[in-house]
Amino acid sequence: MNIRLSSAALAVALCAACAQPATDYKAQGAALLAPFKSNLKTALVQGMEAGPVEAIAACSVQAPQIAAELSVDGIVMGRSSHKLRNPENAPPQWLEPILDSFADGSANLEPVAVSVGDDRVAYVEPIMTQPLCLTCHGQSLQPEIAARIAEAYPDDKATGFEAGDLRGVFWVEFRY
Repeated sequence: MNIRLSSAALAVALCAACAQPATDYKAQGAALLAPFKSNLKTALVQGMEAGPVEAIAACSVQAPQIAAELSVDGIVMGRSSHKLRNPENAPPQWLEPILDSFADGSANLEPVAVSVGDDRVAYVEPIMTQPLCLTCHGQSLQPEIAARIAEAYPDDKATGFEAGDLRGVFWVEFRY
């Protein structure tokens, strides 16, 4: 069968192909974040096995170390939230509108990739509150956990969540 496209159909097909990015930045961002998420989950599970107070140390000490170890060769990653526990996790300026739109419900809670200038792109992925997260982020905390959090984070705003709530985001910034 010989199929011929009209010049208009060919132009539409070519324009559609041109509109697709040469690189799938969402896939690239997800791949860059995968070790961070995996290593953090391992640290949290090990912390919880030793007790919830140890899991707080995993978040406060190990998470920033994991992010720092993986932030190499122009790659920078971290996590942030609309309800911060650790002020060092404040969002980069480019992340603020994305985080706000996730938190206020004006955007779908789907991963996004955005240009952040200077030949850089960023990928943002929502973190949804899991039942285990409620131990330290739920509406009512055990007294020893609440005391440890208050000691480590006097301005904590990261409680009051329910399973399924937006807890925050993972993010990574990298070169095109």
